[in-house]
Amino acid sequence: MPSPKTALILFVSLGMVSFYDINNSNTTRGSQGNEAAVTDSTAAGKQLALRYCGTCHLFPEPGLLDKKTWITGVLPNMGMRLGIKIPGQDTLKPLSPEEEQAVSALNIYPEQAALSVADWQKIVSYYEENAPDDPLPQKTHASITGQLPLFRGKALVLSDKPVPQTTLLKFDKKTAQLYIGDAQNALYVLDGQFKPKDTWWIDTPPTDIDFPENAPPRLLTIGIFRPSDQQLGRLMTLERSAKAGQSRPGHEGPGQSRPESAPINIRGLPRPVQFASGDLNGDGKEDVVICGFGNNAGKLFWYDGFDPAKEHVLKAAPGARNVIIRDFNRDNKPDIMVLMAQAREEVSIFYNQGKGEFKEKTVLRFSPLFGSSYIELADFNKDNFPDILLANGDNWDYSAIHKNYHGIRIYLNDRKNNFKEAWFHPMFGASKAIARDFDNDGDLDIAATAFYADLEQPEQGFIYLANEGRFTFKPFSTPEAATGKWLTMEAADFDQDGDIDLVLGSYFHSFGEMTQLLFKGITTFPQLLVLENQRK
Repeated sequence: MPSPKTALILFVSLGMVSFYDINNSNTTRGSQGNEAAVTDSTAAGKQLALRYCGTCHLFPEPGLLDKKTWITGVLPNMGMRLGIKIPGQDTLKPLSPEEEQAVSALNIYPEQAALSVADWQKIVSYYEENAPDDPLPQKTHASITGQLPLFRGKALVLSDKPVPQTTLLKFDKKTAQLYIGDAQNALYVLDGQFKPKDTWWIDTPPTDIDFPENAPPRLLTIGIFRPSDQQLGRLMTLERSAKAGQSRPGHEGPGQSRPESAPINIRGLPRPVQFASGDLNGDGKEDVVICGFGNNAGKLFWYDGFDPAKEHVLKAAPGARNVIIRDFNRDNKPDIMVLMAQAREEVSIFYNQGKGEFKEKTVLRFSPLFGSSYIELADFNKDNFPDILLANGDNWDYSAIHKNYHGIRIYLNDRKNNFKEAWFHPMFGASKAIARDFDNDGDLDIAATAFYADLEQPEQGFIYLANEGRFTFKPFSTPEAATGKWLTMEAADFDQDGDIDLVLGSYFHSFGEMTQLLFKGITTFPQLLVLENQRK
């Protein structure tokens, strides 16, 4: 029988041993006294969990994960963030020197514990007692038809690189060209027939691009694609003088102002993933809102006139995933909607108060395990008010298991910008969903990808949901979708024949991930899968 001190060391080092079982091998849960003790302990553990696990984000209920994932994955990391020391584990040791310096400055893992080890054990016991033994199954849903009658698939390979790593897909309607970003610092341009038009070599992976009138495209690059707190992102005008990463005089970084007529070249951004532009303060000049996703730290911010010397921070928190500029309250001033997808997961609207001031209203809140990935606006009930289409399935962190609450959701607008869930389709690892009238029957269908798809059914990494009315959708997939991990997706009339086509972009972290599909007999791994609409 180990001593109480030894028992605590075992618990902390293994992250999965019950303190009470160690110190009392004769525990009999059937006895009345012990039942009362367990009840009291559970109540105390819940109160502590509400206090310490519900401060920085929405309180995560035990049923969201199975016991093993709580005990060996999520809780040890959360313990370290509360200052609980785990012998033999150095939270910064696996990091590069540059990353260690960036994380250390944030004090993510404090030296002083926020609570005692005994209280922390009560939290662990609460989740251990109340979590299910196995991940909960998906709710029953319509069976998925294994073919796509509306689309014809065509695989595309853009280079001889063995591992597809597509980070950006964006179609320029003016030029009918498709821009494809690659994590290996390339930007490819294809014409309407998907033939190579141009290639750019960029300093870091591209994540977003827009196409202003009468001006060159503006490109956003992330810096480091994997989770990182280094601020190496960049927003720049896409022109030949910038393609190799050269800096232009007078435009070196966020601390310096930019002449209005000069090309954009803003550096030092916190792992940015998306941006949007509009005149936010009514001065007649275009401004830019940037989603600095970051990792442990990040921010949602905007630059007045694209000038980095005129920065306004809307939200100093990591996880800004995508932003939409729109007049939500119809007062003739542009507001900002954002999806925050890290820790404090939520959808907020920043209402424009005039003169560059904004007031935040959180319209949806989610658990930190929810895995928010993408939102877009669409009017599903045809009341002329925007509803929210949301995909949640991010599964990269400490709980990489099948989650029954991952999938695609529609939240209806009550005409006052309050949103309520009206429809849900389960989809493991869902990463993006877009709404278009693909079959031209007058209602909105949905195309969805799952970057973290179930590898037992990899073809369901893409699902097309045909709208049959009254929030009933019929799901379809295709065997061709099994050839990739679809991180990006774009919808447009690429071939200019009057209907909406799709392009999916594949991203593998490494060749090792591809071997899981090789064992299933899949031998080709295209960078793109073109789904050509056959409606006509």
